[in-house]
Amino acid sequence: MSGYIEVITGPMFAGKTEELIRRIKRLEYAKKNIVVLKPTIDKRYSIDEIVSHSNLRTKSYTISSSSEIMKYVSDDTYAVIIDEVQFLDMETPNVLNELANQGKRVIVSGLDKDFRGEPFGNMPSILAMAESVTKLTAICVKCGENATCTQRIINGLPARYTDEIVLVGAKESYEPRCRKCHEVIR
Repeated sequence: MSGYIEVITGPMFAGKTEELIRRIKRLEYAKKNIVVLKPTIDKRYSIDEIVSHSNLRTKSYTISSSSEIMKYVSDDTYAVIIDEVQFLDMETPNVLNELANQGKRVIVSGLDKDFRGEPFGNMPSILAMAESVTKLTAICVKCGENATCTQRIINGLPARYTDEIVLVGAKESYEPRCRKCHEVIR
């Protein structure tokens, strides 16, 4: 089998993890040997599961860096699946590429842009090397249009441009917005 990389991306609340779990369930039904991983930093809903905002869940291993991925992969691993891949380090694209070169199917999901609307961490490199990209949209909470941005909210106000990039959260800290309604205080 020839390996390849699939990316599921978009803003928060677009259904990225739901789509990832859908693909996992299909592979489980086909009785494929898969490895499901997520970054240790993501403890929002569970420590040992990936969980969608709508509470779909599946078991996973946690990793703190891309150097840990290979310890979960064996010769008979068909697919390596990673949720919230943007939280992993900048070496991640090289590891994913190595897996694909070994004939593995690699499926990852993550934010393509940070709360400022700028490319998020390792995602530009992963997107560039992927054979398949599914870009999802959410619904803008302000106007109802397609949302492609993630708005960070702190104390009821949009975040400042200088705020820390990584702040793991859910609806208490973020909301989906369209390009027109997305704002960052400079």
